[in-house]
Amino acid sequence: MFPLKDAEMGAFTFFASALPHDVCGSNGLPLTPNSIKILGRFQILKTITHPRLCQYVDISRGKHERLVVVAEHCERSLEDLLRERKPVRYPSYLAPEVIAQGISKTTDHVPNGKPLPSGPKSDVWSLGIILFELCMGRKLFQSLDISERLKFLLTLDCVDDTVIVLAEEHGCLDVVKELPENVMGLLKRCLTFHPSNRPTPSELMQDKVFSEVSPSYTPFTKPASLFSSSLRCADLTLPEDISQLCQDINSDYLAERSIEEVYYLWCLAGGDLEKELVNKEIIRSKPPVCTLPNFLFEDGESFGQGRDRSSLLDDTTVTLSLCQLRNRLKDVGGEAFYPLLEDDQSNLPHSNSNNELSAAATLPLIIRERDTEYQLHRIVLFDRLLKAYPYKKNQIWKEARVDIPPLMRGLTWAALLGVEGAIHAKYDAIDKDTPIPTDRQIEVDIPRCHQYDELLSSPEGHAKFRRVLKAWVVSHPDLVYWQGLDSLCAPFLYLNFNNEALAYACMSAFIPKYLYNFFLKDNSHVIQEYLAVFSQMIAFHDPELSNHLNEIGFIPDLYAIPWFLTMFTHVFPLHKIFHLWDTLLLGNSSFPFCIGVAILQQLRDRLLANGFNECILLFSDLPEIDIERCVRESINLFCWTPKSATYRQHAQPPRPTSDGSGARSSTPYFSTECADPPKTDLSRESIPLNDLKSEVSPRISAEDLIDLCELTVTGHFKTPTKKTKSSKPKLLVVDIRNTEDFVRGHISGSINIPFSAAFTAEGGLAQGPHTAMLQSFKGKVIVIVGHVAKHTAEFAAHLVKMKYPRICTLDGGISKIKPTGLLTVPSPQI
Repeated sequence: MFPLKDAEMGAFTFFASALPHDVCGSNGLPLTPNSIKILGRFQILKTITHPRLCQYVDISRGKHERLVVVAEHCERSLEDLLRERKPVRYPSYLAPEVIAQGISKTTDHVPNGKPLPSGPKSDVWSLGIILFELCMGRKLFQSLDISERLKFLLTLDCVDDTVIVLAEEHGCLDVVKELPENVMGLLKRCLTFHPSNRPTPSELMQDKVFSEVSPSYTPFTKPASLFSSSLRCADLTLPEDISQLCQDINSDYLAERSIEEVYYLWCLAGGDLEKELVNKEIIRSKPPVCTLPNFLFEDGESFGQGRDRSSLLDDTTVTLSLCQLRNRLKDVGGEAFYPLLEDDQSNLPHSNSNNELSAAATLPLIIRERDTEYQLHRIVLFDRLLKAYPYKKNQIWKEARVDIPPLMRGLTWAALLGVEGAIHAKYDAIDKDTPIPTDRQIEVDIPRCHQYDELLSSPEGHAKFRRVLKAWVVSHPDLVYWQGLDSLCAPFLYLNFNNEALAYACMSAFIPKYLYNFFLKDNSHVIQEYLAVFSQMIAFHDPELSNHLNEIGFIPDLYAIPWFLTMFTHVFPLHKIFHLWDTLLLGNSSFPFCIGVAILQQLRDRLLANGFNECILLFSDLPEIDIERCVRESINLFCWTPKSATYRQHAQPPRPTSDGSGARSSTPYFSTECADPPKTDLSRESIPLNDLKSEVSPRISAEDLIDLCELTVTGHFKTPTKKTKSSKPKLLVVDIRNTEDFVRGHISGSINIPFSAAFTAEGGLAQGPHTAMLQSFKGKVIVIVGHVAKHTAEFAAHLVKMKYPRICTLDGGISKIKPTGLLTVPSPQI
C-alpha cells in the first residue's frame, strides 16, 4: 500500500440484508449471512492500488449484519470544486443497464448464473455523468426524487442525443454548445445508452482528449511483488533535490508509513471504529424495550413499530482522528522509522530495536503484540528486512527468534520457508478447473475447516480453499489428498487471503520440510515410524508419564495422528497456531515431537491420575492449552534432545552442504537454517520398524556422542583430546560391556557397569563402584554403550522404569567409535 501522506482514514457503515432463519442451503446447513459474504468479497478491493484511487484498508463485521469499512479518505472532493457541501449520491450515477437490473437477491441454494450488467462499461457511463456535472458546474437531477431520477434515466433509450437531452432538462444548453468539440465527443461516447455501443475504458483512453492530457502524467506501474521474477529495484529513482528529501524525512514520519500500518497501529493505540461512529451519531442505540412491537400475530407478523431509521443507509464518512496515535508515538525518534541494517554474521540472536525497548522485549508475547511503540519498531524493521529478502535472510531468521509482528507474519513465514521465484506464474499455470477424483472430499472438508473464522467461512474463502488445495493435489501427482490437508492450508490462506499463489507456495514448502511423505497413498510406514519416535521422545523427557501411558495402553496411535498430520492445526484455533508456528518454522523437522511432549506435560497431572477410558475422554475434548508455555517448554525440550535422537528413515533427505563435503554444520541446533544434518559414516543407521517400536529409549549417533563429549577426532592416536572449550559434563556415558572389554578401550570419561550384574532380581539398580555416579547424573543425558544392541536397549528400558529421564543408547555400539581413535586405553599399573 502507498504511504498515508496528506490523506486521512475514514470509516462508513451499512447493513447487509438479513436472511430468513428457517431456510437452509442444499447441504442442510444454515445459509451464510450476507455480511460474511460481503466480508469475503471485500478483500479483493484491498489489492487495488493506484495513486489516484483511495485505498480500501479494512472491513469489520458487527452485530445485526452491520459492516464497517475503513478506507483512505480525502476531505476535499470533486463536489468541493462545485462548491457544494453534500456527498455524492449514488443513484444519479448508475448506468441505465444497472438500473434496469433492479435488486436481485441470491441464496446459497439458488445459484445465479446470469452475469451482472455492472462492469467496466457501466463505469464509463458514471464517468460521463461526473464529467457532465463538472462541465455544467451543477449537480444533476436535484429537483427530482430518486424514483423519478431512475425513471428519467431509463427513458433516455428513446432519444438520439443523450447529452443534448440532459442539457435541455437542466437548462444549460447554451453551456453545452460552447464546449470544445473534443470534449463534446467524449461526453457523447461516455453517455451512449446501449452498453454494446459504449466504449470500454481502454478504448476510451485512445480518445484524443486523453492523448493530449496523458503526457502530463507519469504512467503508474504497480511495484513488483516481493516473490516474483521481476527486478524489484528496476524502477527506483532518487529525487532530484536530495536536500528536499532530508527535509521530508525530518517532518511527519508516520505519514511515510503505509495506510495499512497506520491503521493497524491506530487500532493498537485504542482506536475503536464503533465508538467513532457512535460519537458522530452514525450508530444510534435504542433500548430493547422500545423495539418491541405493539401488536403481534401468531405467524410472527407485527404492527405498531415503524422501521428503525438507524438501519437505513447513511453514506457519511467519519474521519478517524490520529491524535491519540501520534500522542502515543510522540517520544519515538526518527531513527526508529529508518533503522540501519547491520551485516552481522554472528549466530547469536539480537534485535535492532532501540535499547529502551529491551524491557518490552522481555514481556509476554501477547503483551508485546499489543504494545503500540514496540510493534512500530518491529514492523518498520521487518518491512526493511523483507524488502531486502533474500539477501537479508539471515537477519530475518535472527529477528524472528525474538518475535514476529502479526502484521508482517504472512511474508515473514514465506521468507522462513525459503519461498522465492515467480510463484504467481507457477500457480497460474496449474489446472485448477478440470474435475479430479478428490473434488468431492475437498468439498466435504472445507465447510468444516476453521469455520468459526468469518473470513475462512465466507463463500470467497471456500472458493480460495478449493483452488489452493486443488492446485497442491494436481501439482503433486505422487501424493494424495488426506483429510487434514485443509486444516494445514488454513493458516497460509488466512495470512495470504489475497495472494493464493503465496499461500500455495508456502504450503508446498512447508509439507516437504515437516510432513515429508505423510501424504503418500500408503503412508502407514511413515506414520508408524513417526509415532514410534514420538513414543521414545516421551520416554526420553518424561519417563514417569511414559511408563503410565504404556501401562494403561494409551499409545500415541490413539491421539497423536491428527496432531502431526495437521501440525496441530486440527487441535488449536488459528490465533494459537500463529504463535506456535512462529517458533515451529525456526526449528527442523523434529521440533513437532517436542511440541507434542510439551502438550502432554501440560496435561501430566490429569493423565497420571486417570486410566485408559478417562484419557480417551480427555483427548476427545482437549482442555485449554497455554500456548506460550507450550512454545517455551518445546524450545527447552528441543535444546535438550540430541540431534540424532529423532532420526527417521522416512524424513526428508538432508540437503548437501555448499562445499559438497557433507561436513556437519556448526550452527546451533535452534537457529537460522536449522536443517537436519547430512549423513556421514558416524551417522545413525536405519533399523526395521519392529525393532524401533521395541526400544523404549532413542538411539543417538556416534557423531552426536563425540560432539556432546566434546572430543576431537585425532586419526589413529590412542589418546583422544578434549576441545579447548571447558564446561561441565553434558552427559554421562555408561559402558555396559564386561570389565575386560572396558579395560581394552573405552570412551574417555565413561563409567563401567556390566550388564550382567547391573540390576537386582527385583529390578532395582545393583550397588557398585559407579552407582553413585549414575545417580548423580539423573536428569542429564545418559548414553548407554555396549556391543550387543539388545542388551543396551534392555539396560536403557530398566533405567526408564526407574524414572531416569534423558536415557539413550549409542547406535551401532562401541564398534562405531573404534575407527575414530577415540577409545582410551588406561595406563598399566606399576
